[in-house]
Amino acid sequence: MSQSSHKYSLTARIFIGMVAGIIIGALLQFIFDDSGDLRFSIFSVEVSTYGILVEGIFSTLGQIFISSLKMLVVPLVFVSLICGTSSLSEPSKLGRLGAKSIGLYILTTAIAVTLAIMGGLLVSPGEGLNLQSETTYVAKEAPSLSQVIVDMFPSNPINSMAEGNMLQIIVFAVLLGVAMAMTGDAGKRLAAFFEDVNTVIMRLVTIIMNLAPYGVFVLMAKLFATIGLETIGGLLWYFFLVLAVLVIHALVTYPVLLKVFSGMNPLILLQKMRDAALFAFSTSSSSATLPVTMETARNKLGIGKSVSSFTLPLGATINMDGTAIMQGVATVFIAQVYGVDLSLGDYVMVVLTATLASVGTAGVPGVGLIMLAMVLQQVNLPVEGIALIIGVDRLLDMTRTAVNITGDCTVATIIAKSEGDLDEAVFNDPDAGHQQEDVDFEHFDKNKESA
Repeated sequence: MSQSSHKYSLTARIFIGMVAGIIIGALLQFIFDDSGDLRFSIFSVEVSTYGILVEGIFSTLGQIFISSLKMLVVPLVFVSLICGTSSLSEPSKLGRLGAKSIGLYILTTAIAVTLAIMGGLLVSPGEGLNLQSETTYVAKEAPSLSQVIVDMFPSNPINSMAEGNMLQIIVFAVLLGVAMAMTGDAGKRLAAFFEDVNTVIMRLVTIIMNLAPYGVFVLMAKLFATIGLETIGGLLWYFFLVLAVLVIHALVTYPVLLKVFSGMNPLILLQKMRDAALFAFSTSSSSATLPVTMETARNKLGIGKSVSSFTLPLGATINMDGTAIMQGVATVFIAQVYGVDLSLGDYVMVVLTATLASVGTAGVPGVGLIMLAMVLQQVNLPVEGIALIIGVDRLLDMTRTAVNITGDCTVATIIAKSEGDLDEAVFNDPDAGHQQEDVDFEHFDKNKESA
């Protein structure tokens, strides 16, 4: 039984779950109408099967899976950062890591939004399209840059953990780790404790990963049972343009940067990112995928603890290349729909605003739409235009999250190589990390009984 459960790799099992969920969801939408009633009179079912499956089983299990992933984020980031920073032999290394991480994240975001604008001008997805929407989008007020900097420092770190404020958690964990490194024997004893906690948390990540195929299945089934093809019908050019730029950024920009700055083989990185990318695609959340991203970086890519513990949580918080691509295309699209001609200076302003906003609004809920509202206001475009693209944003959000976490690992690999913290033997080993993927629950139960 154990051998059959491990017949397929984790990637294959997740992919099977995703495809099966899409098929089941599409079938449910074909059989049932928007109100949940059967489309065909040849069926006569008194009980609302649609409601039981979609709003009951699929919705409940999907939320449990997402909650299980999010459950790990705060303890994983907090403990990993403490372990990483407390092990730094030279304090100056922390400054270098921060400067390199933020610099590379800003560079990739600037490239992303530039590609998006160029694609939008080349394809012109909104020309001749007169879309009208009865819905309106009310933009939340974005905080000033100075307020964002102030908000990075927690007044109550326990409250920051309860609210999941990642920037505040990162700052507190880094400061605590540095203090432990400077405290001598007491700091070493505390560091040993956190190392043990980190080992247990990573094992918990492995257990959750084994449940991923089932979680992905219910998430995909619910999504494709509730989203209609007519939703994207009038926005096909916009939808596929954003999708194309996301793919180009992931398969061209990241590999080129990795090869230029580190000399490592980009194909190996892309191949080893499959599991994490599928997780990101199904959850649409870089933060929820963070445990899987960190497991991939350490065990499959050979990125050291000090780099992965700092760079990846920071990337999950501020690296928004996928969102920047959406902003670039959406800005051109909305301008064309409303018949507004943007100048070269306006497009330069879009690049600068979207790039800086990816860092400046990192801790704000609904950050993607808030950032887009900021960009539109900067070039005097109607914020109401966001309502035109909200309908298809859910599917695009899944793809851009996969792009974001690929960018996180690319930057982490480049930095680890430059800091001498990359195990190249692990990076080049195609089987590295596979032994951590699966927990043999049958063997585990037998050991428990014998004990």
